[in-house]
Amino acid sequence: MNLTKNTRRAAAAALTVPIMLFAAACGSDDGKAASSGEPVAKVTGKAGAQPKITAPKNAKVADSVVTKSLVTGKGAAVRKGDVVRLDVVAQTLKGQRLDNTWEPVPGQKTVGSAHRQVVAEVTDQLTQPTMPPKVLNALAGKKVGSRVEVEASAKAAYGADIAQRIGLQPDEGLVWVVDVAAATKVDKKAAAEGKQAAPESGMPEVKAESGKAATITVPKGEKAPTKLGEQVLIKGKGAEVKAGQGLIAQYTGVKWRDGKKFDSSWDHGGATAFQIGTGSVVQGWDKGLVGKHVGDRVVLSIPANLAYGDTPPQNSGLAKGDALIFTVDILGTA
Repeated sequence: MNLTKNTRRAAAAALTVPIMLFAAACGSDDGKAASSGEPVAKVTGKAGAQPKITAPKNAKVADSVVTKSLVTGKGAAVRKGDVVRLDVVAQTLKGQRLDNTWEPVPGQKTVGSAHRQVVAEVTDQLTQPTMPPKVLNALAGKKVGSRVEVEASAKAAYGADIAQRIGLQPDEGLVWVVDVAAATKVDKKAAAEGKQAAPESGMPEVKAESGKAATITVPKGEKAPTKLGEQVLIKGKGAEVKAGQGLIAQYTGVKWRDGKKFDSSWDHGGATAFQIGTGSVVQGWDKGLVGKHVGDRVVLSIPANLAYGDTPPQNSGLAKGDALIFTVDILGTA
């Protein structure tokens, strides 16, 4: 998804360049593998706060994915296909950190007190480099509010080929501690419903056909925006979008300079999800969508400094300094 500020590449880099190193805890040097169904790492700390993970020296994980519920939540159960919002600490058994949503990302701007979390679909496709499908699928049946420990070798979690490509030895022991903050069902073919307003002066025109990327027309005679422009075209009746939530949306994006489409959720199978208000997407989205409502269709004209500036994503078709236009249907939150 081109909207994310190279988040997939950054996450993949985190697998090979540790953010933080922890010394392995003292313990026996027996090198025994975990018994079936029982993790070898020890997790301390309360759900809702950053956990601490320790493991005996030279401990080995089982050959399969091992899951243990540390805290059972009281919310709805996670189902396959749901979008989930998670706090995650992921590391090797030796203490090399792969991801930690509790720690701020240097230079990443957030709205208010929101902090970065993983927003992902529980699917068989690899969409989150630090949360492989087998780990996400291990959350199915767990309830919102739960804390879950998942262990696996890199080979069992990713497959040997992918593990090596992202810089992990196939037999490397990995452990995830996951707090399930939210989960919601997704209709990938949904769209905002209702009568659409005419464009305000200086704003783009949007025509949205069912099941297709929207057609967006750059207003004639208007220069590229120097500040964020926004208009609610369809007013929804759902809850207000808050910073830190997972946002489920249909979107289409075009370049201001020529009106050509460069990305759309409809080109990738339909509705997608991401976290809003934490710097996970371009600033124009964080500024323009927080405070809107579920069911809204919003058009945003985004100046370059609130889009990608001088560092557009590779192979996106964008140039340095491109101003952008997006139409966004807000379908739900997690």
